[in-house]
Formats: sequence, C-alpha cells, structure tokens
Amino acid sequence: MDRHREFWNREYQTSEHLALSSAPAEDLQKFVRFLERRTKHELLNPRTKVLDLGCGNGRNLIYLAESFGMRGTGYDISNVAIQEAERASKDLPIQYEVRSIVEPLPQPDESINIVLDMMTSHFLKKAEREKLREEIVRVLRTTGWFFFKSFLAEEDLNVKRLLREHPADEENSYIHPELGVYEHVWTEDEIHEFFGPYFDIHKVHKSHKHLKRGRAGKRRTISAYLQKL
Repeated sequence: MDRHREFWNREYQTSEHLALSSAPAEDLQKFVRFLERRTKHELLNPRTKVLDLGCGNGRNLIYLAESFGMRGTGYDISNVAIQEAERASKDLPIQYEVRSIVEPLPQPDESINIVLDMMTSHFLKKAEREKLREEIVRVLRTTGWFFFKSFLAEEDLNVKRLLREHPADEENSYIHPELGVYEHVWTEDEIHEFFGPYFDIHKVHKSHKHLKRGRAGKRRTISAYLQKL
C-alpha cells in the first residue's frame, strides 16, 4: 500500500502518467441519468448518502453534492488527493478520509444509498475483493445502488500483453511494470459470477476498442449498474 500511496501522491503533484481532471466522470453522469429515469428524484436529493471508494480529488462527490445536494463520504489512499478534495469541497456536505479500502468500512449497516467503486478495487487480490464486496453489501441499504467500473480483460491488446509479459499468481491479473503492484482485469462473465448473488445487475457497459494503426491504444473499461438484493 505504501507503493500505491507514493505513486498516487506523485501523480496528483505531477500528472506524470495520467491526465487527472476536476470534471465529473462521464460514466458517472450516465449512471445518474439512468437513476433519474428509473427512480425520478427518489435518490437524486439531499437525503441520499454516497460513499466513494477511491475518491481522488473529490470530483464525483462534488458533482453529486452540487447538482443534487447529496451527502458524501470519500476515501482515498493518497493524502495529496484528499487535501485537494477538501479544498475543492468547501461548504459542501462531504467528508474525506485518507484510508485504504482493504480495511473494514466504518459505516453502520445499511446506512448508504449509493456506493461508487470507479477504477479502485482492481488493485486488490481476490480475497481482498471478496472482503470489500461483503463490506459494500453490509453498508448499502436494501435496494441501494452500487456503481462499479474497472478494467476490461476482453479484446484488449494492452491487457493481453500485460498478462503475457507480467503475469501475477491469480487469473486475469498481472504485476504492473511501472508501479510494480498487482492489478486485476475483469471479464463480463466474472462480474456476473462475482456480484450476481448479491446484486441485481441492471446494465453492463463496455468501452469501445481503442486501436491506433492496429496497435493498442487506450485501455478498455467495463461498468456495471448494480442494485442490492
């Protein structure tokens, strides 16, 4: 975890590898439009509590708070990211904490309406992902929503290369050549197997293939709209 923290602290200071943004994620905005069509304003209001696992600079919680008055809690392993989030969230109903999602979540049972895991838990090994899933199920209210986004394993040339050249000791996992840390990539079937017993899976979205002259471009992602059973 120290290596993760060092990397992300450096990224939030330099943006050496990633183009970090303060705008809300487009995938989250699509999810919100889905909720609006499905529930009207049942969830898009100040009574809703949102937990963001890997909140970064707070951009998604800020969007939900400014647009709908939602109350948010954000965790991130990077203290630099949390400092940025706190500065950007002045006077908004959001709390932040420097925290690893490997640890048990401190929320009471069934106290959260929406949980976000956007490009965060792929750093966890299988046993850790299972424990996090148990915690998410515990803190979510019945019929609460879980928005999940991660790397897609299928039809991605980058993933094929990483799995071939830097394999880890678990299926569809590798050791990142720059970070030196474990990362997991998901198939659609695995998402259904992993989350299906606990959630109604309403939608699954896959990003398009990204090729430049036949070579691997941007990584593919997969998103799922999950409702607790």
